Amino acid sequence: MKLQLSTWPEIEKYLEQSRGIVIPIGSTEQHGPTGLIGTDALCPEIIAEGMHAEGILIGPTLSIGMAQHHLGFPGSITLKPSTLMAVVVDVVGSLAVQGFERIYFLNGHGGNIATVNAAFAEVYAESSLSGQAGGLHLKLANWFAGKRVTRLSRELFGDAEGSHATPSEISLTWHAYPDQVRDVPLDPERAPEGPIRDASDYRKHFPDGRIGAESGLARREHGRKLYEAALADALEDYHGFLV
Repeated sequence: MKLQLSTWPEIEKYLEQSRGIVIPIGSTEQHGPTGLIGTDALCPEIIAEGMHAEGILIGPTLSIGMAQHHLGFPGSITLKPSTLMAVVVDVVGSLAVQGFERIYFLNGHGGNIATVNAAFAEVYAESSLSGQAGGLHLKLANWFAGKRVTRLSRELFGDAEGSHATPSEISLTWHAYPDQVRDVPLDPERAPEGPIRDASDYRKHFPDGRIGAESGLARREHGRKLYEAALADALEDYHGFLV
């Protein structure tokens, strides 16, 4: 069930049976010469599509996140931490006032983690300070950190996975969008590792946008396996969250 493709009476009826919803959240940022700019939003959206097939209510994807360090690469878009926090707080508040109690954010971008969890803390603090009942449960789940996905990524790529423009995330998007496969030479094959600060520092040290990743190992067939693993992880975690 998709919120965007439902009517309000259908959502009202849904709330009689379940108070849970999944919100995919990601980012719009460069992913090297072969990865799509929308990768971090597309990955949780792809997995959520499978959850939808299981009868779970899926909300609209929050596709712009914390990506300021990618702004040296054309096409990247960012929100300030305060803006992203406000967006998450308002999304949660909108759903909570209608009766949703279990709001599960399926995340595709590591840069969102601290800010989204800070937004959750704001929601809980407001509830505590106002003396309202604490029936609201929030969770941020990172698809790339699920036990099946991490095990499979190690088997397929080992330490060539890296930390940005990884072969896992690129493979998953190629599985869902086979017409978007890129065959571009990468030099070096494995990108360097290291810290990042602002946008100019990032591009100076990682000129093609990748960090530690051997993105050339991405394959559509790997993406299918990663999708199956990620969906199993997400379904197990979400059903546990509803309890």
